[in-house]
Amino acid sequence: MKNILVANDIIPVGQFKSGLAKYLKEIQNKRNSLIITQNGKPAGVLISPSEFDDLRQTKIFIDSISRGLSNSEKGEVFSTSQLRSELQKTRSGKE
Repeated sequence: MKNILVANDIIPVGQFKSGLAKYLKEIQNKRNSLIITQNGKPAGVLISPSEFDDLRQTKIFIDSISRGLSNSEKGEVFSTSQLRSELQKTRSGKE
C-alpha cells in the first residue's frame, strides 16, 4: 500500500462525485488509496480491487496464525503421529 499524500489522496465527496471515472481509473493505474471526506471528516476509503484482495488475503493469513497461537496456548495441538493420521484421513476422504 502506498503512502497517502494529503494534497492528492484526500478529497471532498462533491469533488469525488464530479470526477468519479477519473478517480476510479487513477486508483487502478496508480494503485493508491483515496480518502473521501464529508463535512471535513473522513467518510470512506476507495482502494483498487487488487489492493482489496491483498488486504483480504493478509487478514485471512493473520487470522489463521492467531487461531493457531490460541489453540497452542490452550494445549489443542497434535503430535506428529496424530497429524499424520489426520492428514491420511483427509486425503482418503474419511473423517
